Amino acid sequence: MSKNELEVIRHSASHVLAQAVKRLWPEVKLAIGPAIEEGFYYDFDKATPFTEEDLPKIEEEMKKIIKENLPIKRRELSREAALKYFKDKGEIYKVELINELPAEQTISVYEQGDFTDLCRGPHLRYTKELKAYKLFSATGAYWRGSEKNKMLTRIYGTAFESKEELEAHIKKLEEARSRDHTKLGKELGLYVLNPLIGKGLPLFAPKGATILRELQRWIEDEELRRGYQYTRTPVLAKTELYKVSGHLDHYREKMFIFKTDENEEIGLRPMTCPHQFMIYKAETRSYRDLPLRYAETSTLFRKELSGELHGLIRIWQFTLSEGHIICRPDQVEEEFEKVLALVKYVMATLGFTDYYYMFAKHDPANKEKYIDNPKAWTESEAMMKKILDKEKLSYQEKEGEAAFYGPKLDVQMKNVWGKEDTIFTIQIDFALPERFDMTYVDKDNKQVRPMVIHRASMGCYERTLALLIERFAGVFPTWLSPVQAKVLTISEKQQPYAEKITEELLQAGIRVEKDLSAEKIGAKIRNARLERVSYILVIGEKEQAENKVAVRRRGAEDLGPVDFKTFKEMLLDEIKTKKLP
Repeated sequence: MSKNELEVIRHSASHVLAQAVKRLWPEVKLAIGPAIEEGFYYDFDKATPFTEEDLPKIEEEMKKIIKENLPIKRRELSREAALKYFKDKGEIYKVELINELPAEQTISVYEQGDFTDLCRGPHLRYTKELKAYKLFSATGAYWRGSEKNKMLTRIYGTAFESKEELEAHIKKLEEARSRDHTKLGKELGLYVLNPLIGKGLPLFAPKGATILRELQRWIEDEELRRGYQYTRTPVLAKTELYKVSGHLDHYREKMFIFKTDENEEIGLRPMTCPHQFMIYKAETRSYRDLPLRYAETSTLFRKELSGELHGLIRIWQFTLSEGHIICRPDQVEEEFEKVLALVKYVMATLGFTDYYYMFAKHDPANKEKYIDNPKAWTESEAMMKKILDKEKLSYQEKEGEAAFYGPKLDVQMKNVWGKEDTIFTIQIDFALPERFDMTYVDKDNKQVRPMVIHRASMGCYERTLALLIERFAGVFPTWLSPVQAKVLTISEKQQPYAEKITEELLQAGIRVEKDLSAEKIGAKIRNARLERVSYILVIGEKEQAENKVAVRRRGAEDLGPVDFKTFKEMLLDEIKTKKLP
């Protein structure tokens, strides 16, 4: 079945859903109900919002509508007739949509029995052709996605051509649910969201902080090896700084801004580049000094809409492995390639394979969103394309997705629910060096402008952690595992030996815990497995006498008794090489 045919089925399902809701709750107002990639949804304005407890009742009414085998007919209306019809019905959202349609656009409605909806179509011919559907959730959603508008209830569902396809999809969703980082993060004690702290502001418990610390140490050491110099800059600055960069004009709605006692406007930084540029400008630079590779593990703030916040994927405060390479124009190609090599290395080490590259270009018609310099845009986009093609990189091009100051290459990846986000980004910037009057002295002793490459190597640490949780279902590679080994005793007689080897592992830099409780060994092993510990070390009389440990690798693989020193060296090697499960 083609994508278009599936969209027709799902769009028709959204209309059957809306008809069922109107039959059960005639007072409810209809908003919009499109087909989406994984199914469909419909937004409703109901005095008491729908809950998931209402879904079975709605599904039952949908079943009745389908059984009635109502013909689904398209009808065109004049603007006046359409406005009168929906005004008479009290459908205020439909009236708003009609008023925004271009004067020349044909207005069509689709009818099925006692239900009529504003829609371009197309749809199925009869309701009985809808054979496999399922409603999943009822959540809040602002009208037109703006928190300035009324909060509606969005009911999500999906539909397929056959029941077999629907069952396969439901099974896929169950797998996604079992891997969802918002569920596993809580179960594994990695992070906490507390309403008293606020939405989009996660608290990391020791185990979650351990993973983030390992990621940070690894990427900082790797970048130092690759010639980066680390800076440390403030998390806030006068908004005048962001006015110079252009971020204030383009990002103001996403920024947290307040005023000091002296009535000076201060903003929490949404990015670090203007701060690092001030370090560059603090000295006179020569062409021999370039490239300068500045890096920073930076705390950033972006005021996302409340409805867009999700677990660790989209939050208000986040940490970025940020970097800015200030270089001569003749160095851009080589430096870009080096950044690309770093990104590939990071993705391979983390075990991420299901991703793609998107070449984000500007939209020449959108003068408000982008720096108005057609020549610079043409040259920088051509430069990036040349590099990507030279690297034989497979990528998609997308117009209108560039940064306001230059084109970018985004690494795109989906979470377990199919929602796509940018994981890493590399941007070529021709505009900000001029805005900040950045220069260097060339061979001819002239002041000339450098170029800047903006890049992230780890991307957002919190988002990366979310994807790692989902990728490995909480069973992290040993080097990232919060607990790499757990020592379990069969009886209290083994306590001295357990204490001794635990201390040895700790001194070797291995994250180890011990369970010396009086519980039976079966229960201890079960608890350690639930914690997804990398290695379980069981100690009985024989192991103590022979200076061994009975090793169980995560996943219940029993390696049997192993010499303790041999085990320690094996574990250290697995951690050092960052071996994937």
